[in-house]
Amino acid sequence: MDPRPDHGEDSYRGHDILLDRAAVVTGGDSGIGRAVCLAFAREGSDIVFTHLPEEADEAAETARLIRDAGRTAVPVACDIRDENACVALIQRALRELRRIDILVNNAAYQMSQPDGIEAITTEQFDRVMKTNLYGMFWLTREALAHMPRGGCIINTTSVQGYQPSPHLLDYAMTKSAIISFTHSLAQQLAERGIRANAVAPGPVWTPLIPATMPDATEFGKQSPLGRPAQPAEMATAYVFLASPQSSYITGEIVNATGGTPLP
Repeated sequence: MDPRPDHGEDSYRGHDILLDRAAVVTGGDSGIGRAVCLAFAREGSDIVFTHLPEEADEAAETARLIRDAGRTAVPVACDIRDENACVALIQRALRELRRIDILVNNAAYQMSQPDGIEAITTEQFDRVMKTNLYGMFWLTREALAHMPRGGCIINTTSVQGYQPSPHLLDYAMTKSAIISFTHSLAQQLAERGIRANAVAPGPVWTPLIPATMPDATEFGKQSPLGRPAQPAEMATAYVFLASPQSSYITGEIVNATGGTPLP
């Protein structure tokens, strides 16, 4: 990609905020997921993260960043559209890290369709729904049985969940659903001492953009800051929501939109 995304490789400095916590992060091979893995590791967390089989090289780089921070990295090739794969992922995390303190549901799929709903095939619709919603549901349900008081779930929604773009109809649907899921889940889990929050990024410069949009040159220029965010600019929101400093925050959506006002 040109320019190359910044995941915080040269800028993020940790302060042991998540010392010896065990985290599961989906979509950790690149973009926001890699930036979150890097930041969590430099804050002291051990991490199991997912990637698609074809993204093994990118996953190896994320694993290197985690290990360079002195923490355990476990990359797992996993398609979260498969329920059995989600169950196996949580069991793998328990074997490798012995517990799960943090679950970050970050993996997502989108495909721009400027020609409208008629251009959205059932295959595409199914992939978007299962990646963005089913996987999140299955992983959350499975992880909760092993998550202690003080644990937390962080979901990735989007500005699209509030202000949907016509060419991202199916993707925007899922991001709205994630907001509702987060609000409801937080109320369910409060008495168990487990928090659920979400981050709603605006435009972020990740490999998903040039791969799924016909013209990425104007991407992000519509935000008040006039540019897309770098993945590193999102990571601090996840660190805050995972940390003890946010112990009284649950059911919230952290809007990181570059100035675009949201409800």
